[in-house]
Amino acid sequence: MIAPEMLRERIEAVVLGASAGGVEALSQILPALPPTFRPALLIVLHLPRERPSLLAQIYATRCSLPVREADDKEPVEPGKVYFAPPDYHMLVEKSRHIALSTDEPLHFSRPAIDVLFESAADVYGNRLLGVILTGANEDGAAGLHAVHRAGGVTVVQQPDSAQVPLMVVSALQRNPADFVLSLPEIAELLKGLA
Repeated sequence: MIAPEMLRERIEAVVLGASAGGVEALSQILPALPPTFRPALLIVLHLPRERPSLLAQIYATRCSLPVREADDKEPVEPGKVYFAPPDYHMLVEKSRHIALSTDEPLHFSRPAIDVLFESAADVYGNRLLGVILTGANEDGAAGLHAVHRAGGVTVVQQPDSAQVPLMVVSALQRNPADFVLSLPEIAELLKGLA
């Protein structure tokens, strides 16, 4: 088991994926993060493709960290929150820049959690922390496995605390999670990275 206090110096980036119930789950996590939070935080939340996302604007008013919708080719910077835009996969390139892609949907989703997690695992290796939250499909299970395989830290929301548990149950069936936590506990773990 990894001691939470050992993570602060190690983790450079956090990837987080959610679907159904994710807006409410993020509302318990993101506002809890202090302005001294050090890692970059990249988030995929399954969204309707046909309309603009208001997530960055909604959370920017609630968070002490800078929050934005990711742009293609922008650098990934510490202490910033990046949301994948609707209808684009979000990846991290070796140069630690964001790439947006219109490749085919995965698990009926674009953006897909697996795409972000797998690319970030390739870049950050054991300096990555991956979080899977509530959701209604299996997206994220393969991505969290990639984080684990790269030596990163894996966190899954407790299934009984998830609004829709299919996503977290799928992740746990495929992966030995380092932490299985409630939303307040996930917020506390991430606060420890400040």
